[in-house]
Amino acid sequence: MALDADLWLDRRRLKRRLALWRTAAVLAVAGLVFLAAERLGALPGEDHVARLTVTGIILEDPARDDLLLDLSRDDSARALVVRIDSPGGSVVGGETLYRSLRAVAAHKPVVAVMGTTATSAAYMATLGADHVIAHDGTLTGSIGVLLQSADVTGLLQKLGVSTEAIKSGPLKAVPSPFEKLTREGRESAQAVVLDMHAFFVDLLAERRGLDRPEALRLADGRVYTGRQALKARLVDAIGTEQDALAWLEATHGVGRALPVRDLSLGYEAGWLVGGLSGLSRKTKVLERLTLDGLISLWHF
Repeated sequence: MALDADLWLDRRRLKRRLALWRTAAVLAVAGLVFLAAERLGALPGEDHVARLTVTGIILEDPARDDLLLDLSRDDSARALVVRIDSPGGSVVGGETLYRSLRAVAAHKPVVAVMGTTATSAAYMATLGADHVIAHDGTLTGSIGVLLQSADVTGLLQKLGVSTEAIKSGPLKAVPSPFEKLTREGRESAQAVVLDMHAFFVDLLAERRGLDRPEALRLADGRVYTGRQALKARLVDAIGTEQDALAWLEATHGVGRALPVRDLSLGYEAGWLVGGLSGLSRKTKVLERLTLDGLISLWHF
């Protein structure tokens, strides 16, 4: 009987210790969540200013577009600051980012802050903001569309290699590096480029309050410094993110004391999956090297 009593007491002590450890674990996790939220600059549900950082080649990104759609519905996000440093990308990449920013702007103010470069499709994306800020030395503009193809027929001929394509029509797969570009093929490709350029020019005229001839004059493909862009009315001000926050406060009453929270697309997941993150970044580089379709890009 004494042995049974000792076992019962030991079990009681063990259960008590387990309960204490469980409580300690729950408190520790809660504390980590609180600290993580604090490091992000805001607690869940707290009023804040959201910040989206766009760098590198701009491509279609459904995850980014979904994130911005969710942001447009988040009442705790009082405004959006877009930091952009990009030479451009695909036309559709710039267009989808532009439309996503306009969707956010329908619910809250959006201000874009250019970095070193914001050209071509990157400039197209900034047209989605309500206010655009550049640095004096920012390179922007390069408003235009590009469709490129190489001609390797001469090289193949020297190597003794011939190619043959069976096509449903003479303009299928034009331009192609494996055949000379015909007059009809050039005219067809040029018509596509000019149509997308007209789309870009119309967007520029509408969003920057320019008449179309002036927009067309500015959209000849040249790049502008931030100072030149300001004079040409391609941007609204010279400054930094602090000036963006000051504009939000002065124009929309969004207090500068509000914390700024970075939007995360989930590409970075910390040390636990650092290897996978590195693989993801390498995959993105490969995607950029195979950029296809209509391009609105300055330098890559």
